[in-house]
Amino acid sequence: MISSIPTGRKVVFLTIDDGWEQDPGFVRQIRDERIPITAFAMRDAVEAKGIPDQAGGQGRYIGAGKWGYFRSLRDAGVPIENHTLTHPDLRLLGHAAQRREICGASRLIAQRTGARPTLFRPPFGSYNTDTLRAAKSCGLTSVLLWTATVQPGGKIAYQVPDKKLRPGDILLLHFRPNLARDFRILVDKIKRRGFELGNLQAYLEAATTPAQ
Repeated sequence: MISSIPTGRKVVFLTIDDGWEQDPGFVRQIRDERIPITAFAMRDAVEAKGIPDQAGGQGRYIGAGKWGYFRSLRDAGVPIENHTLTHPDLRLLGHAAQRREICGASRLIAQRTGARPTLFRPPFGSYNTDTLRAAKSCGLTSVLLWTATVQPGGKIAYQVPDKKLRPGDILLLHFRPNLARDFRILVDKIKRRGFELGNLQAYLEAATTPAQ
């Protein structure tokens, strides 16, 4: 269970959940500027099943590319990780149902992108011991939470009293309307505050590799 990355460097990590708003400008920005980011895909959002996230306004690209969009992200260097099939509150499900949500998502992502996820983000940050057991049994190595969320307009909502970025923070975004614009605002804000954007997978691998 990870909510921040231990580091003394002024580096933060960007993660993005669900998959409703599939803005092609966001992919271009990630690819052209080589911005490290980790995506947590949820099947129903990627495939535009159900009601999309309306927090950022009216969407223009809801389900526009479906899994092809996530393959474009993959080709731009974005790891595609696990955020369940249907986005339930996992604490309300038994172990078997949690395994169906988590293992099913891992299998689907592997089929659609060619790479099996290693990280899991529980919807709403809601989990229990059954979640951790299920994630492990589905081959996931870490359950990832966050230390701050990014709201429409690129505004950072902190979970600490001093309302400041801290080294190792993990920021949570969503695939919402105006994503490319808001993401540009966010990246500029982070850099103005003297922080770099880190490669989450590289830091996790370094943190879990035993010293020789």
